[in-house]
Amino acid sequence: MKSKSILKRINYDGVLEKAIKEIQPLIDNLVGKKMNSRWVSLRIMDGDSKLLESMKDYISFDLSKNELLRKKLETLFTNLKKENIELEKLRDCIVASIVKTAENISEEVVIFENKNHNLLDHKIDRILTSRIFGIPIMIGLLGLVFWITIEGANLPSDILANGLFWIEGKLSNLFKLMKAPNWFHDILVLGIYRTLAWVVSVMLPPMAIFFPLFTLLEDLGYLPRVAFNLDYYFKKAGAHGKQALTMCMGFGCNAAGVISCRIIDSSRERLIAIITNNFVPCNGRFPILIALATIFIGSSTGALSSLTATLSVLIAILLGVIITLFVSKLLSKTILKGLPSSFTLELPPYRKPQVGKIIVRSIFDRTLFVLSRAVIVAAPAGLIIWVMANIIIGNASLLTHCAQFLNPFAQLLGMDGYILMAFILGLPANEIVIPILIMSYMSKGSMLDLDSLTEMKQLLVSNGWNWLTAICTMLFALNHWPCGTTLLTIRKETQSWKWAWVSFLVPTITGIVICFLVAQGARLFGLI
Repeated sequence: MKSKSILKRINYDGVLEKAIKEIQPLIDNLVGKKMNSRWVSLRIMDGDSKLLESMKDYISFDLSKNELLRKKLETLFTNLKKENIELEKLRDCIVASIVKTAENISEEVVIFENKNHNLLDHKIDRILTSRIFGIPIMIGLLGLVFWITIEGANLPSDILANGLFWIEGKLSNLFKLMKAPNWFHDILVLGIYRTLAWVVSVMLPPMAIFFPLFTLLEDLGYLPRVAFNLDYYFKKAGAHGKQALTMCMGFGCNAAGVISCRIIDSSRERLIAIITNNFVPCNGRFPILIALATIFIGSSTGALSSLTATLSVLIAILLGVIITLFVSKLLSKTILKGLPSSFTLELPPYRKPQVGKIIVRSIFDRTLFVLSRAVIVAAPAGLIIWVMANIIIGNASLLTHCAQFLNPFAQLLGMDGYILMAFILGLPANEIVIPILIMSYMSKGSMLDLDSLTEMKQLLVSNGWNWLTAICTMLFALNHWPCGTTLLTIRKETQSWKWAWVSFLVPTITGIVICFLVAQGARLFGLI
């Protein structure tokens, strides 16, 4: 017995069906039996330029150049506008009708134990993706993640630092028993080991809390809802809606965010997403933001310290998103001109979190991966800093000479030469900026014994830091050149050093301008 397939006709909205009937006879005359005229009519109204280009080869002529069809479309779109149907709404109507028809077919052929199995998802989405509550809930969840991270990381960080520096003392005793030369002890223990100790104690606790929480939201299926909420704003910025997804990937790692830009078909919009991906902080920059917010902003507000620190980090993140949109708009109006293309985002069902997988992915695939990367880079960096701090030229070390050279420019940005030098030397990986900075403030070519964030604040304050220095450093951490890995990834993805340099210069110039305005504004109004 032969099975008979039945073609299901998709019925669209009444206004859209009327528009199809107006244009279909003309399309029928142009394409004949080569293609389905109803389907071609929809594609022409949708304005899918790539599809029309491929159709040209198949039907042997260009539909877009037919004068009669062009005039018919102009009249058609004028009538649709009178019905308050713009191109974007037209596309949404087409997709919604297709999805609805697919759901009806599914209900006819699939037996569900619970016919209302997705009712709860729809109810939740009405709240999480609504224009009124969507963005505030998104900000609130992000703030909650940061608050838990900041509140929970302080004690483990102190315990870890105490343990690692206790080991340092034992290592020093071991070197004395071995009667090793002082320079050998200083390089290995005070240079390399102490750098690694600070990288681990400062970075591990926040990451061990932040990544499982972020992975939990990802596993629940919430991140596509974030992209849905931000799609409108990226379209307004002249960028692709999928850039919201690539931006979310950038929170984990900017190099991964750059690679994820492959999901954007348009080369123009893909370049915009690549260039602006660095404006959201990656794993390596979160410790800088969290540490400075905790010890400078949070510590001055007593019982509300963790909430204030959380708020400051959250504001920094939101500022990064706003800058992403602003720079995307600027690029789309200048060197990367063009109109944003449309895309259909299908929201996946909410899933029950798999705790085991979340722990494995967040701890092993993210936390330990980032930490190992930081350790690998921090070890030679610690050696370089120790050497620079112990090479004396005149009456000062090479490290001091470099910092003094950068100091005049850094002062204009609300920082000092040591901070700017830490960012420059931290090019291989953002994770080592804070350890380099701590080593740079040493008195004898090695890091001081800092057993807590409070002592770290004392070290920074003794070297001229104040609230403005902390804010400008946070702003520059948010807006400066990508790390070396990300730059090489951009070169590989774009096949051009030109766009790698553009990706280097755009965030750097942005950071310089913002820090300069904030620093000079604070000084002008007597705030510092």
